[in-house]
Amino acid sequence: MLSRSRKLPMLALLALATAVFITSLTETLPAGLLPAMGSDLGVSESATGQTVTIYALGTVLTAIPLSTATAGWRRRRLLLAAMAGFAVANTVTALSTYYPLTMVARFAAGVAAGLAWALLAGYARRMAPAHLQGKAIAVAMAGIPVALSLGVPAGTFIGKVINWQAAFLLMTGLTLILLGWILTAVPDYPGSRPEKGSSPSMLSTLKVPGVTPVLAVTIVFVFAHTILYTYIASLLTHLGMDDQTGIVLLVFGGASLLSIWAVGTLINRYPRSLMILSTLLIAVAGGVLALLAQAPALAYAAVVLWGLGWGGAPTLLQTAAGEAGGEQADTAQAMLVTLWNVAMAGGGVVGGILLDALGTTSLPWSVLILLIPVMAVVVAARVHGFPARRGRA
Repeated sequence: MLSRSRKLPMLALLALATAVFITSLTETLPAGLLPAMGSDLGVSESATGQTVTIYALGTVLTAIPLSTATAGWRRRRLLLAAMAGFAVANTVTALSTYYPLTMVARFAAGVAAGLAWALLAGYARRMAPAHLQGKAIAVAMAGIPVALSLGVPAGTFIGKVINWQAAFLLMTGLTLILLGWILTAVPDYPGSRPEKGSSPSMLSTLKVPGVTPVLAVTIVFVFAHTILYTYIASLLTHLGMDDQTGIVLLVFGGASLLSIWAVGTLINRYPRSLMILSTLLIAVAGGVLALLAQAPALAYAAVVLWGLGWGGAPTLLQTAAGEAGGEQADTAQAMLVTLWNVAMAGGGVVGGILLDALGTTSLPWSVLILLIPVMAVVVAARVHGFPARRGRA
């Protein structure tokens, strides 16, 4: 039986990681395509940035109720349905020239992605033996930073060389390939419909020591990152580097991949230190972009620091939520996913407001200011939330 195997089912887990990659990439793909998308849709760059916001809202508003309503569905069928809906929504986004229709399609994509996200961590856990379940989840969720590291620069490059529509059609093509991969490599499991009152409530989960600090850090940390990342093309245009957007994102991606590797290697020994370091690196990057980025070399240095701080952050935060939640880890993880997308939606909205009202320099300043309370919470949560050492799974 799989549960007694000493190895992870990597082909199946990589299929889940690819689902995470595609859904995460599609959420932030407009970040590198704002000028072209806005021009074709006949709206401003800040309005185009709301395509990120509406996607996140689709996830936030429907992930928990839909996952509850489909709890009895077989897992593979549910994942296939979610990804098929995702492919349809991306195709409509690529073909639409009408802004309201684009926004509807982006909301639908967020709904499908949220449904997929809600089942992926538990799906990965069921595939692995007990002593490897943590690693299984880490493999499945690696698609988040990889999407931001490599996917967005690649999408931006395709948008520049061909057009932005091609980038979204590529997501549709990848999703169709993934559907076949899931059918052939991912095992199926029955759903579960717990008895009434048997599932832990969100309120009881919030009372578990350490859960609230982790969730608070997550929402502000991701909010700060999204404000800047969504409008990075606009900031680079302001700095006279608009022709270097793809290169800048590629540098960010390379630094993020290095961070993923480092965090994966060191997280069992230094989770608290890594979270503090990640926060510090992004704060310093925001300060450099706010004060010194007129020099391209310093702008690139700031992007490297930003990538080093961000790449391993999803793993650090999801691990912290799972460890803090204990027996209520699944509920804590679901809340983290919801708040993550609340932060993505809020970052897109607030970033657009800042861009229109105060200009592009307000974006990196906001990152620096927001990460001050994040650092304070991480440092204070030394016993529960972000302890020096993780408990043994």
